[in-house]
Amino acid sequence: PSTPGIAAPAQPAPNTPAAADIEWQAFFSDPQLRKLIDAALRNNRDLRIAVLNIEQARAQYRIRRADQFPTINAGITGSRQPNANGNGSITSAYTGGLIMTSYELDFFGRVAALKESALAQYLATEEGRKTTQISLIASVANTYLSLLADQELLAITQQTLATREESFKLSKLRFDNGVASELDFRQAESLTEAARVSLAQQVRQRALDQNALTLLVGQPLTGELAVALPAGKGLADAPLMIDVPAGLPSDLLTRRPDVRQAEQQLLAANADIGAARAAFFPRISLTASAGSASSHLSGLFKSGSYGWTMAPQLILPLFDAGRNSAGLDSANAGRDIAIAQYEKSVQTAFREVADALAGRATLGEQLRAQQAQANAEATRFKLADLRYQNGVASYLDQLDAQRALFTARQAVVQTRLAQLQSQVTLYKTLGGGWQEPPPEQALSLKADTQHSIKAVCVVHN
Repeated sequence: PSTPGIAAPAQPAPNTPAAADIEWQAFFSDPQLRKLIDAALRNNRDLRIAVLNIEQARAQYRIRRADQFPTINAGITGSRQPNANGNGSITSAYTGGLIMTSYELDFFGRVAALKESALAQYLATEEGRKTTQISLIASVANTYLSLLADQELLAITQQTLATREESFKLSKLRFDNGVASELDFRQAESLTEAARVSLAQQVRQRALDQNALTLLVGQPLTGELAVALPAGKGLADAPLMIDVPAGLPSDLLTRRPDVRQAEQQLLAANADIGAARAAFFPRISLTASAGSASSHLSGLFKSGSYGWTMAPQLILPLFDAGRNSAGLDSANAGRDIAIAQYEKSVQTAFREVADALAGRATLGEQLRAQQAQANAEATRFKLADLRYQNGVASYLDQLDAQRALFTARQAVVQTRLAQLQSQVTLYKTLGGGWQEPPPEQALSLKADTQHSIKAVCVVHN
């Protein structure tokens, strides 16, 4: 059977879009919730930090990429030193022009490996930003649903309190006139105060959820962002979301940004191993300059003073007290950690989807049974109240029926909330809530992203 607040499930068709392909604007049909999510995407500080982390990682990648090219500067150098013949004269040398200092000729791939690691870290940060956005959208939706449930529970509690206050007044009147015992009077008083306790709890919970939603949205919930449930309406009457297609293949989990983030971190760890291995080989660097040269500063830029220098350098590690070996061991350990994190992210993704599907399969029946119980308790209360008014049943029976009805009505709202939040969670765990940016905003990295996960899962040395 269909459940209130959610579209009836349909059999998946071959052309049914996957959850990851359904934009959040299409998934959430409540206009108020759309406004809140849009405001959160613009103002949430966690998402803003994630975006800035991308910018930082992109800058680090550009730094590593620049290391593959020589750095050329314009400069003037001068030196004065005593003459080697010991006659007390001083030799002067001045040069000015273009200078290239310590450019590493990357024969063994150390600089390239560092660049590949920085690229993978940048891409991992981008995937982390997507994960943050998906989690933010789900958090806003779940908190919004909780706030609607709080308002509905608050309305139920206020109605119950009003009913119990009327019963308490009647019991006091009957007690004052000697018709009812003090036991009945105290029971009515206790039940009324219990309703007041529940009302205070609901008011506090609503304030806490509203504060949580304010933090997620990043601005006060005023004006068009104010959350309000129409009078006489509840979660069952609000247009909230469409249904997530059932029977989705497990390979859709590979589209989850957190899994792709772990994969990029694994690629970065593998590139770090390449850089650590290259440290064992000779490092060749080149320093060169071209421009004017003169033994006098006044004649530095005169015609015919052209000169150039070239100073290659080769350094072969001989003894470093185990520094390079420790660096390689650290890189290998980092790769093993990244493999374990990647495997855990995949296992976690499967577990989260399985949990969401389990909730989807059972919460519908639970809600149906809970609603039937609430209907039965409502009928029971009417009969118990009628029997009490006619002196057939005791006041204790009426109070017990009233207490059971209040509990059942609360349970219906809480079960419906759990069902709707389970729907949001399923959408989140299947990678929904992210949409690719426009092409003009994407960084062109096609030539740099020709990585294969097979290169990562190599045999450990």
